[in-house]
Amino acid sequence: MAVSPTLLCAGFGYSARALAPRLLARGWHVLGTTRSADRMGAIHDMGVEPFVWNETEKPDADMVCSASHILASAAPDDSGDPALRDFGDAIRQSKTLRWVGYLSTTGVYGDRRGEWVDEDSALHATTRRGQMRVKAEAAWQALDLPLHIFRLAGIYGPGRGPFSKVRKGTARRIIKAGQVFSRIHCDDIATVLEASIDRPAPGAIYNVCDDLAAPPQQVIEYAAKLLNVPPPPEIAIQDADLSPMAASFYAESKRVSNRRIKDELGVALAYPTYHEGLAAVLAAEKAHEPE
Repeated sequence: MAVSPTLLCAGFGYSARALAPRLLARGWHVLGTTRSADRMGAIHDMGVEPFVWNETEKPDADMVCSASHILASAAPDDSGDPALRDFGDAIRQSKTLRWVGYLSTTGVYGDRRGEWVDEDSALHATTRRGQMRVKAEAAWQALDLPLHIFRLAGIYGPGRGPFSKVRKGTARRIIKAGQVFSRIHCDDIATVLEASIDRPAPGAIYNVCDDLAAPPQQVIEYAAKLLNVPPPPEIAIQDADLSPMAASFYAESKRVSNRRIKDELGVALAYPTYHEGLAAVLAAEKAHEPE
């Protein structure tokens, strides 16, 4: 009897939660790490085998070596990539790995003043987060692994959209001339990852974003339209008093090409723009509202 493939999610976060049900439905065994034992029950209820991974508890080497596929999504810190730091030896020694996916960010390209980038563009990260991702990508690439790097744009989906803030009146339409972002719905991330798993190409790098880079204020305005409420007033960026995290997003503007996921993986995006994506997010959130 053939052994079911096993995916280890090193960081069972938002993107991994979108992918896991698809593989479970295909008979896969999925393992997921969490920083808190309090979340193990919810992960287990999804059909995923949970493990705690934090500063004091590390995954067992046998668990790592049992995986045929690894999805690494934990963010790097000042000490580098946490997965490589905490169980890199087990990853390097594994004899079973057929696919490794590393979730990076389009932030590695830095600010391009609204110009286009693709996977062959030079990496000029301008934020600290982007610079740490560049180093983490290089650390993974230095290993002899069937590695695939996925550079994700701004992630959104059910529970991670603008609707709550728009309803509460805390959303802001911040205006910065020429500012555009690329985005990606979590379901389309799962589609790209599943397509790569089915068509592995070790060494490949993929931009994961939709077809329409757009100014952030337009997204807020469209969310308000879907909710049938007035959009929040516009505010100039110099008057916005942004947090350091928000300021880092507004520090970069670029349009990201997604041609490779279409041409090489055959991906057809379910949500090619934020128009389709936000409508789907709102419908999903309404479906889970208590009656």
